[in-house]
Formats: sequence, structure tokens, C-alpha cells
Amino acid sequence: MPQGPYLPEGFRLHTPENRWVNTPAAMDQAAEEEQILEGIVTRCDCAHNLVVDCNGITGLIPRSEAALGLSSGRTREIALLSRVGKPVCFQVIGEGDGQYLFSRARVQQKALNYLMENLLPGDVICARVTHLEPFGAFVDIGCGLTSLVGIEHISVSRIAHPAERFYPGQWIHVAVRGVDPSMGRVHLTHRELLGTWLENARRFSPGETVSGVVRGNEDYGVFVELSPNLSGLAERKEGVASGDGVSVYIKSILPEKMKIKLILIDKLEKTPSTLIRPEDYQITQGRLQHFLYSPPGKEGRLTETVFY
Repeated sequence: MPQGPYLPEGFRLHTPENRWVNTPAAMDQAAEEEQILEGIVTRCDCAHNLVVDCNGITGLIPRSEAALGLSSGRTREIALLSRVGKPVCFQVIGEGDGQYLFSRARVQQKALNYLMENLLPGDVICARVTHLEPFGAFVDIGCGLTSLVGIEHISVSRIAHPAERFYPGQWIHVAVRGVDPSMGRVHLTHRELLGTWLENARRFSPGETVSGVVRGNEDYGVFVELSPNLSGLAERKEGVASGDGVSVYIKSILPEKMKIKLILIDKLEKTPSTLIRPEDYQITQGRLQHFLYSPPGKEGRLTETVFY
């Protein structure tokens, strides 16, 4: 796995390797072996130290050890406050005032070093959505290290907000666009994992009536999303707006023109969910070299990604 042992927080919480550390003796052994553990933050005190429960054993992550980037201001205090009730990774670094002392920042530094040295463009990795902004989705790519999937890289079909695809806490797959060791950043994309035009079009047949979501109203027609990487075009219909759920009749599928002709049947009372599901992925592992969304032989403007 490209991430090695440095997976998103929450991944190891219920694993046997983590659950066995439930006694002082096991905690001492984990400290000696510098094992990466996970626990749940139960409190963030007034000094922004994190109190962590690990299988019934309580420890403290001092603020200075709670996250990389706090001293430089790159990581904001809200990143600590928002960890309450959520899993964090750490290693045991000692004891003080009758309790164990943990460090999350040291694990994050090891994770950052590993990812900068080992991730390559095209690598497919797992991630966990941390929070959403209008411009993209922030995801944990390892031990609480976050990276951004820009809204333009989430899916081929246009969306108004990342919340139309993801929700906080969701496990997803992403592909590495590039790595910038000087800034300690990993650039990500997601849409290439959802399949090409042909792979998505094969799920549908002319003559079917299916549900979809209106993604755009133009003078020449209405674009309707059938799947996260596939849309068709229908004639305009009064009372239909972007974001509406609709039922559509599939009139024809034309791969050579990369077109799906639709007929709007009705506006739905409830808009179908457009959140990413496991079955939406065409790729979940390995390394991508080239993604050509457009069908072979398609002339004109192509939608493609080349991973260097």
C-alpha cells in the first residue's frame, strides 16, 4: 500500500493490533516499540491539551504534541477542538503526573516523511473526508495529515458543492496528482477513479427510464446527471431548475459523439442522492498512468489526465 503504515485516522482504531494495548504493561511495550496507536479524544482542556482514551487507558497529548504546524500557524486551534469525540493516532512518549503522555505530532512527522518519499503521481490511496468547503473537500491521507481535493477534481459532472458527493467522516479513494516536498503537500484528484464515459454509459440502455439530477440549464437543453461521471442532454422543460431530481427516458446513446439523448418525463418530489457509493468506483488500487475519459476515436476537445 502506498501509504505504508500511515493510514487515515480511524483506520486502526478497532484492529487487533490496537485493541491489545489495554493494560499498563501493553502500553509500556507499545512505548518501547514506538507503536502507532489510536484512541478517542474525550476532552480538549482550556490549554488545548487533548485527553485521549485508548481501550480504557487515559493519556494526555500536550498541545505542543497535538499536531504538526501549530507553532507556525499552518494548523489552526480549531483543528484541536474539533478532534473531541474523534479518533487520533499517537505514540507513547512517557509518563507525567500519573498518566501517560502521547504525541500525535511525532507520528504525523513520520507519516509526512514517508509520504513525501514514497508517493508517486497516479498512486491510488485511501482517504477520509474531514471537512467540506465550497471550493473542495479536505481529506485525511495519513495520521491526520490533510490534503485538498478541489471541486473541479471531484467528478466529471459539475457540482455546486462537494457536499453533493461527500460527507465528513466518509472513506473514499483518491489518486495522487503530484507531490511537493518543499511545501509538504500532496495534490489529489478523484474523478479519474469513477470511470470513463464508456464505462459509465454501459450501465444504461436506450429505452430505459431512470432518475437523474439537473446540472445545468442552457438555451439548447438541460444537462441531467445520470452518474457522477456521466450526463445526458434533454430538451428544456418549464419548471425544471438546476439541482432538481427528474425522471428521464433514454432516447439514444451515441459513443462516437459522446452524447446521450434524453427526454424529460417528470420532476421528482425528492432529489436522488448523488453521494459517492462504493459501486461508483472503477479503480480502488494500483497506479494510474493515463486517464482518457472520452471514447476512443472521439474528435475535438478531449477530457484526459496524464500522471507524470
